[in-house]
Amino acid sequence: MHSTTLLAIFLSSGIALTGTSASSLSKIKRKETLLNEFLADLLKYLPAIDEPLVDATSVITDLDSVLADLTGANTTENQLIDGSSCDEYTLIFARGTAEPGNMGVLVGPPLVWALQDIVGTDGLTIQGVNNYSASVEGYLEGGDPDGSDNMASLISEAYSSCPDTKLIVGGYSQGCQIVHNAISELDATTAAWIDKVVLFGDPDDGEAMSNVDSSNVYTVCNSKDDICDDGDIITVWHLIYAENVTAAAEWATS
Repeated sequence: MHSTTLLAIFLSSGIALTGTSASSLSKIKRKETLLNEFLADLLKYLPAIDEPLVDATSVITDLDSVLADLTGANTTENQLIDGSSCDEYTLIFARGTAEPGNMGVLVGPPLVWALQDIVGTDGLTIQGVNNYSASVEGYLEGGDPDGSDNMASLISEAYSSCPDTKLIVGGYSQGCQIVHNAISELDATTAAWIDKVVLFGDPDDGEAMSNVDSSNVYTVCNSKDDICDDGDIITVWHLIYAENVTAAAEWATS
């Protein structure tokens, strides 16, 4: 569907800015970057929402479509399995429920841009999780099993083919469940090799990961985000984690 049609749908269905999220996002210092363009567009088209996940999937998908169209976000990345190079850093990322491609839009691409602002485009290999439906059923199951297996396989592939890269494993929403599941499938040596883990809106918030030191895990969970309490209600608090990617990227590369 064309973005102008989507925008019309949003506007006619009661798009509204919540005072708190608008205030929070407006404090971000904006330069002429892809990330800041994304944050500005997110703020502009952020829907007022308080819906069960099963009812919110179409809103998430449509919002993602608008943002991707406006900012040119890449929703699919397969640089690791393409095998083109081994860069200083590698990001393997699992998207949230109802998001497109293998990277999604709400957190995946913004995190990539934040990392690239630090290490450059030539310093980062980007890989999304494949064979992962990102469905509501997968979330309710505790994370899609096929996606979990694929992430575990990708981490093992990175360890095997690029042992000197600094691996950042990331996830958003159900993608965090995928991260937890995938790491539990790894042998101790491979799991301990992971450099950093970054999680946004984690349903398993606070749950330890086997063979990954807690000091290497960065979790962002808004206090009013029901998903972080292993709930199933989507509010605006679950949609604004792009505002946290800069701090996460700085931590992951420090």
